[in-house]
Amino acid sequence: MPSPLTHGLVTTDAISRAFADEALLLAMCRFEAALARAEAVAGVIPDAAATVIADVALAPADVDDNAGALHASLRANATVSIAVVENLTARVAQRDTGAARYVHWGATSQDVFDTALVSCLRDAWASIAVDHLRVVSALDALAVRHAHTAMLGRTLLQPAVPTTFGLKAAGWLGSVTRSWRVWSDAFDRTQVIQFGGAAGTLAVLGAHGPAVEQALADELGLEVPDAPWHAHRDRLVSFVAAAGVYVGALGKIAGDVALLMQPEIGEAFEAGGGSSTMPHKRNPSRCAAVVACAHRMSGLVATMLSAMGQEHERAVGGWHVEASTLVDAVQASAAATAATADVLDSLTIDEARMRRNIEATRGVIFAERLTMRLAPELGRREAAALVKNAVEESARSGRSLADVVAATPALTERLADDERADLFSADSYLGSVEAFRARLLVAAGTPGSRKP
Repeated sequence: MPSPLTHGLVTTDAISRAFADEALLLAMCRFEAALARAEAVAGVIPDAAATVIADVALAPADVDDNAGALHASLRANATVSIAVVENLTARVAQRDTGAARYVHWGATSQDVFDTALVSCLRDAWASIAVDHLRVVSALDALAVRHAHTAMLGRTLLQPAVPTTFGLKAAGWLGSVTRSWRVWSDAFDRTQVIQFGGAAGTLAVLGAHGPAVEQALADELGLEVPDAPWHAHRDRLVSFVAAAGVYVGALGKIAGDVALLMQPEIGEAFEAGGGSSTMPHKRNPSRCAAVVACAHRMSGLVATMLSAMGQEHERAVGGWHVEASTLVDAVQASAAATAATADVLDSLTIDEARMRRNIEATRGVIFAERLTMRLAPELGRREAAALVKNAVEESARSGRSLADVVAATPALTERLADDERADLFSADSYLGSVEAFRARLLVAAGTPGSRKP
C-alpha cells in the first residue's frame, strides 16, 4: 500500500479509510449478503441458506489474518473477488454445508468488486462534499467582502488594467461551482449496482434476473442500471474526467494565491509553511498541495480514458487498471478540496498593498483608457502612438504617466484638468466588474447573491 509519507499530500485520512482493505472487503461481503437475501426473496435460493450466508458475510473478520492469501490470489487471478468468495464459502460451510453451495449464486467476480467499489466511492464522496462546502462558503465571503477592493489585473503575469479582488474571488467561485455540478452529476450516475453474471446476461437466474437485480439494489441503497456495464465504463470514466476539471479549478485558485504571496506582490497570504534552513520563509505550502494534486489528475484521467475501449463482455487489463486509478483520483480530489478549503479559511488580504501596487505602475495601466479617450478625435492609430510615446517617457524619466501627459501639449490641450485626474483613477475604470461579480454569485447560488 502507498506510504503515508509519500502520499500524504495527495490523499486524506477520510478517503484512505473509505478505500482501505477493510472497507472494500466489507463492501464485498455486504454485496454477497444482499445477493443471498435478494435471491431468497425471489425464490432462487432457500431462505435458510440466505440467512446463514448473510450472517457469516456480515460477521466481523480479521483482514490481517487473510491478507497474504488475498494478495496472492489477486496477483494470480487478476481479481481479489475469487479469494473473497472462496473464503466466504469456506466460512459458510463451517456453519451449514448446504448453504455454502449458494454463496455468490449467479454472480461473477466483476459484479461483487465493481459494486463494492461504487459503495466505497459513496462513502468517500460524503467527505469530499463537506470540504467543497467549505470552499464555496469561503469564496462567497471573499467575493462579497472585497466587492470594491481594487487591485491590478494581470495578463501574461504583467500589470494590465484594474480589477477587484471581489471579481477574482467570484471568478474562482464560478469555476468551482460549475465544475462541481458536473462532477456531482457524474457521481450520481456511478451509484448503480453491477450485476450481470458470467457475461452480462444473468442466464443462471432465468426469469428471476430482473427481480433479483432490483432486490439487490434495494438492499444496497443503489440504483438499477439499464443493463450490466461490465465493459461499458463511461460512468466511472466520466466521473474521473469531471474530477480532473474540478481539481483543475482548485489548482487555478491555489496557483493565483501562490503568485499573490510572492513578496514582490504581497497582496494575499495563506497560513503558509516554513523552511528547514531559512527562517524568513513563508511558503505557500497548502497551495503547493493543491497544485500537486492538479498535476496528478491529468495522468489519472488519461489512464481512465485509455482503458475505456474494453474488449467484448469483459476486458483484459482495461478493467483491471481502473480501481487503483479511480481510488488515486478520488484521493487526489479530496486532498485538493481539503487543502483549498484550508487555504481560503486562512487567507488574508492586504488591501493597502493592492492599492500601492496599482500606484507603483505610475499610471501606465491607464494607457488603454487614455488611448480610447483620444481615439474619436485623433483616430486610434495616432492616439495610440501619442500614448505610447508618453508611456516610454514615463519609463525613461520615472515620472507618472499623468505628469508626462500634463507636460505634453498635444495631450493636455484635449483634456480638461478634472478629466485628467479621473483618467488615472482605478476606482473609475472598473467597467462591468460589479455586474460580472454579481452574475457569478447568482449563478453559484451562494448566500452572497442575496446580499443587498
